Amino acid sequence: MNDRAIPQRGSGSYDLLLDLAGQRTRAGLEEALRAAVRDGRLAPGTRLPSSRVLAHDLGLARNTVADAYGQLVAEGWLTARQGSGTTVAARPALPVRRPARPAADRPRTEPADVVPDRTGLPYVLWPGSPDLSSFPRTAWLRAARRALTAAPNEAFGYTDPRGRPELRTALADYLARVRGVRTDPDHLVICTGYIQAVGLLLRVLYARGARRAAVETVGLPDIPTVLRAAGLEPVPLPVDADGARVEDLGTGVPAVLLTPAHQFPLGVRLSPARRTAVAAWARSTGGIVVEDDYDGEFRYDRQPVAALQALAPDHVVYAGTASKSLAPGLRLAWIAVPPHLLDAVVREKRLADHQSAVIDQLTLAEFIRSGAYDRHVRRMRVRYRARRDRVVEVLAERAPGVRVSGIAAGLHLVLELPAGGAPLDAVVGRAHRLGLAVPGLPAFGSAASHPTALVVGYGTPPDHAFSAAVGLLCDALAARA
Repeated sequence: MNDRAIPQRGSGSYDLLLDLAGQRTRAGLEEALRAAVRDGRLAPGTRLPSSRVLAHDLGLARNTVADAYGQLVAEGWLTARQGSGTTVAARPALPVRRPARPAADRPRTEPADVVPDRTGLPYVLWPGSPDLSSFPRTAWLRAARRALTAAPNEAFGYTDPRGRPELRTALADYLARVRGVRTDPDHLVICTGYIQAVGLLLRVLYARGARRAAVETVGLPDIPTVLRAAGLEPVPLPVDADGARVEDLGTGVPAVLLTPAHQFPLGVRLSPARRTAVAAWARSTGGIVVEDDYDGEFRYDRQPVAALQALAPDHVVYAGTASKSLAPGLRLAWIAVPPHLLDAVVREKRLADHQSAVIDQLTLAEFIRSGAYDRHVRRMRVRYRARRDRVVEVLAERAPGVRVSGIAAGLHLVLELPAGGAPLDAVVGRAHRLGLAVPGLPAFGSAASHPTALVVGYGTPPDHAFSAAVGLLCDALAARA
């Protein structure tokens, strides 16, 4: 059956054009409704016919329509309220896309166009973000009340650019206990995210004569841009199953940025031999290692690996963040800075914004001191591990030809596509058409020496959308070449 018009039937009814494309099934109806919402033919707030009316006009069983409505409500396409019927859910406005310019024409300070726009898609399996619906609002509010009650008046004025001493003290104790970091409160600097922290440090290194810094060939897309903005040229450092090939550093590179505990995005860890080697390189050359411990709390199938910083505290700048353990919106990160760099980094922080927001610093300090942070991390570790296990289980059933790796830690995994299957672009494109944002490995740098793969973040979807997102991922993997 093709297009069928739904006639008006009483108050609140209207004509509705649906193309079932010959699929007189629940799945066919669900896809027709999704397409109508995606195309804008069903605007947010539009009230749909009752299941009885729609079933009559399409010649389907009423239960089929009711089940389709229920599935689309669960996925977030529709909303249903007792007495108000079923309506199209509010959707984020789609972005205005600008034509991509050739790479040679881009300003050097413009971020590389490697991360596709995913605004407006109902499902996101993008790595690098936690489940925001699990933010501990009640516990955070309690901590904020206690922190504000106890805060001295001077805390609300201009304060030390390094950050509030309450938070630096709490973090020094926590990082020593959980990550083995060797530092003290005086050498911690609170920043508004990892990008700011790296920018401060790179400007210091440039002022001291550095003009190059090594970065992993696949990683956070913004880092090469931040390097160039600070005046440093990125030097690609290959990554294999043992992590970054630090033996390739040599003496011509004064600094290297690493994700040693859980390489982003490949998910491997720096081998013990290479950890020892990079610490020895730093001591022998005076080099600086920037250790990004972005998701250090989340380890599942192996014991946590202590921070690399403990091997060479005078040469390793340890960087951590609350973006994965709590939420990116807090804009709270920290770096443990060696003494010989501290004054220069603090000066750059003062010039950048003088200080990070105080109230959230005080709240996080209380959150850590009270034990609420540890409890939250333990709870989320269980939830994320269960999600990871579910993704692996569903993939084994529905996409057995896909090889899964990078699953021992973190909030994402890597799916290597089978040889001879659909091209990566076809899989990513099909996912996008289905309403799912999921990136290919090339979105994170030079992937020429790595397998054809997707990078799947399982932290982002809220619980009510998680199963549907994983189902769409499997549908996308079924794309034909």
